[in-house]
Amino acid sequence: MTRTESTLAVMFADVSGSTRLYETLGNAQALVAVGRCLDVVRDVCAAHGGRIIKTIGDEAMTVFASPDECTEAAAEVQGRIAALAPAGGTRLAMRVGYHYGQAIEADNDVFGDCVNVAARMVALAKAGQVITSGETAATLSPWLRARLREIDTLTVKGKSQAIGIFELVWQESADELTALSTRPKLAPSRIRLTHGGVEFEIADSQSGVTLGRDPACDVVIADRMASRTHARIERRRDRFVIVDQSSNGTYVAVTGEREILLRREELILRGVGHITFGHANPTGTGEVLRFQCLESLAPGA
Repeated sequence: MTRTESTLAVMFADVSGSTRLYETLGNAQALVAVGRCLDVVRDVCAAHGGRIIKTIGDEAMTVFASPDECTEAAAEVQGRIAALAPAGGTRLAMRVGYHYGQAIEADNDVFGDCVNVAARMVALAKAGQVITSGETAATLSPWLRARLREIDTLTVKGKSQAIGIFELVWQESADELTALSTRPKLAPSRIRLTHGGVEFEIADSQSGVTLGRDPACDVVIADRMASRTHARIERRRDRFVIVDQSSNGTYVAVTGEREILLRREELILRGVGHITFGHANPTGTGEVLRFQCLESLAPGA
């Protein structure tokens, strides 16, 4: 037996609710429906330089040399599955999970820790979801990493430390993942913040700011409803995102829109609006952070 150790992105794609498909459609129709989903995985995998290692029932195991290619493929799989016509009135969906790391190739199969973690990722995914690990997220190109959001941490058997769990946000359009690489560049993004009569800007070269009651925070929020480390605003490619880290939540209102409550979630800031900490738009004692996003096309774009 020839064994080769290499670094690979291993992706599992599993037809969601296949047991129900067999119950409602019968064996013949369900088999055709599952086959349609696996054909999509096969086609997309080939188009992104990947390989199908095996299919077992309603699940396909694929490998890619590059984590970027695997991420693009995962998004395209979900986009194409979402576009398929329902089977007997049942909407088809897949769960996708992947991980990039060391794997052993032998006898046309792949083994090792990378495979085990990828299998754990797909087990965590819901219908229509793409899940990957924090370790994989760190290896991606910035424009792809910006499409991930951290949703949890998990203790995995055999791992000394908990690993971050990330979801790939593909719904805005799977095609956009490839279009982003050729998208016109924006001029250095800025966001203007106003707090307590003090106005300042964050530019593209800055990592962002922390917000909270702790004196070490970049913007100190004296509101008693605020957490010590309440939230942070960080730049993601050409956008600014607010990430809630608090106990009581962060309230964000874009002018002309309904206020949004974030609880351990994040939101892309846009236009003009305000942020409050631990409660809705102030009752007279709460603190307000106002924001204005400033973007324009780069010269010659």
